[in-house]
Amino acid sequence: MIRTSPLAATFTALTLTALVGACGDSATESASEGTTTTGSAATTDEPPTGTGTTAPTTTTGGTDDSTTGPVVPEPDPNVDWPALECDPLDPNYCLFPFPNNVYTTADATTPTGRRVALPRNSLPMSTGGILPETDVFAELDGFSGGLPGMVHMPGATITGLPGPWSIELSVTPDSPTIVLDVDTGELVPHFTELDMSHGDDARRTLLIRPVTRPRDGARLIYAVRNVVDAGGEPLAPSPAFAALRDLTPFPDDPSIDARRPLYADIFQRLEAAGVVRDDLQLAWDYTVSSTENTTGRLLHMRDHALAQVGAAGPAYEIESITEDCDEFIALCVEGEMTVPLYLDKPESGGRMILDDAGLPTQNGTATYPFTVLIPYSAFTAPSAPVAYGHGLLGNRSQVKASHFRQFAEDYNYILFAVDWVGMAEDDIVTIVGALGGNLHQFAAVPDRGQQGILNFILATRMMLGDFASDPSLTWQGDPAMFDTSAAYYFGNSQGGIFGASLMAVQVDVTRGMLGVPGQPYNILLNRSVDFDSFFAVVQGAYPDPIDIQVVLGLVQMLWDRSEPNGYSHHIREPLPNTPAHDVLLNVAIGDHQVTTLGAHIMARAIGGVANMGPVNRSIWGLEEVEGSHSGSAMVEFDFGLPAEPTVNVPMKEGEDPHGGPRKTAAANASMDKFFREGVVETFCDGPCDPE
Repeated sequence: MIRTSPLAATFTALTLTALVGACGDSATESASEGTTTTGSAATTDEPPTGTGTTAPTTTTGGTDDSTTGPVVPEPDPNVDWPALECDPLDPNYCLFPFPNNVYTTADATTPTGRRVALPRNSLPMSTGGILPETDVFAELDGFSGGLPGMVHMPGATITGLPGPWSIELSVTPDSPTIVLDVDTGELVPHFTELDMSHGDDARRTLLIRPVTRPRDGARLIYAVRNVVDAGGEPLAPSPAFAALRDLTPFPDDPSIDARRPLYADIFQRLEAAGVVRDDLQLAWDYTVSSTENTTGRLLHMRDHALAQVGAAGPAYEIESITEDCDEFIALCVEGEMTVPLYLDKPESGGRMILDDAGLPTQNGTATYPFTVLIPYSAFTAPSAPVAYGHGLLGNRSQVKASHFRQFAEDYNYILFAVDWVGMAEDDIVTIVGALGGNLHQFAAVPDRGQQGILNFILATRMMLGDFASDPSLTWQGDPAMFDTSAAYYFGNSQGGIFGASLMAVQVDVTRGMLGVPGQPYNILLNRSVDFDSFFAVVQGAYPDPIDIQVVLGLVQMLWDRSEPNGYSHHIREPLPNTPAHDVLLNVAIGDHQVTTLGAHIMARAIGGVANMGPVNRSIWGLEEVEGSHSGSAMVEFDFGLPAEPTVNVPMKEGEDPHGGPRKTAAANASMDKFFREGVVETFCDGPCDPE
């Protein structure tokens, strides 16, 4: 029997109202107050200011019985990994280093040739005595590219390590931490940090975070050296790793000899990249999941559903039409659309039904609600439809916020919205239950999330299809005029985040605006004030801070099938049967809810995104462009706040600027020009700010 954490149930009852719409707009548009916090760790990496143990599988590897130690093994290009319950290379935490190829098995049927095989008894156990089921992870052919490399090195400091504002160090052979793409031989840009989200100095995970999206299917080698303690002394490698590095005997664990040919390969590849083995404190490798494994289910659902609904779009029923319903809006329309269902139930907690090939299979149909706002201007000139994506765990009603209504009237767009199924207000119970101890149940979030993305695709097809000529859409006797030659997407916060996933798979939309977005959730959560309440639930279920980082990592592995870490790198390099897209990112410097570090990672993942100038600050890896730019771009707005934290805690100083960009006239003018012409101009007098 699966047990639900009482703590999770209490959380749901007490915080439902507080959480809904926290990252989005509501009709009342309330603003949250910021508070001041003091960082837990010092670093010289300052951001720019806004102003300018089971037996392993045996492989050949040779040791001898003499006192000279093991024979030097030849590098094996066909590397093999032992299957382990715990990795002795990091004796401080069983599952570390993580992610790790020793927690996979060979599988010739997958694109990567691997399959994730997590040792269940080594995973974090909740205070309720629940270990995660591993079957949901065994569906993956690699680990999330949004995961940080995780190790525990007691006494470690971040002295000399590449930080979020010194990324350039990470792509040099002199960097203390290295991430190497084996196939390309390139160093992957990253920064390294200690987990400062808690106060226990003895339980700080060292996190090595890629800041460009690793290639799908890539084998990555992580290496650590020159990590020092508070006195500046290098930390000693573990005895097990020292035996691999120095070719000395290690009779305590047979997996070390089993891995010597593998590590001959690892050391050779590192040395080819300019990283010598002599001072290494740790090195390991892992495989990133494939494009097919991550996106295949959603693409199958999309193509299957669109073939059914055709150009007309899904069937729908209008439930109410209200004239002059709000300022700027002539008609407010509420209705339900009937769409193909690929879940065992349409409600929260629904799991995807898979066929023998592991692809979604249809389970009849389901109805989901939609909202449409038709401005007065749509009765004087044809108006293009724009889909709106709501904020954190909210609902489609956020499209009714006054500044969105005014944008619709001023620039003549018909706004429509559906709920972000999978991350809507009715999904809170599922999410809290998973984070509160039933971790494997989190698989329902990306399953339902893929249905939610599909619903946006189908709602767009509906707006361009039969709905556009519905005879009931009249005001004072005149029919609404739809421009069905194009449709667009506009989302904020969660809508900006998941909007990137949507924009990678949309077929009827090629331009979208992503407001205050970021990725992956693994970097966003600890750095968001919105996670504070959820963090209390996770801490109740997993008191060990290291367990929490592992939990966040396991969640990320599942989430990739719906969140942008699995999709944004395909926005401009399209997936099969999908057009290329361009997006405009509006970012708020000092954001309390979605860290700008996540926005920068998203921009680099998308590729070709210009940092529009005059810039408030330079961003590593993004070209600065002034004037006009055709294609994808990012605009950062400076709200005059102090520098953002460089550690993984939320920004809490000053008034939260999270909702600021969407309310500026310049941002609205820029969005309109981008939608209609594909050209980005900031419409700011100098660097963008609220004035």
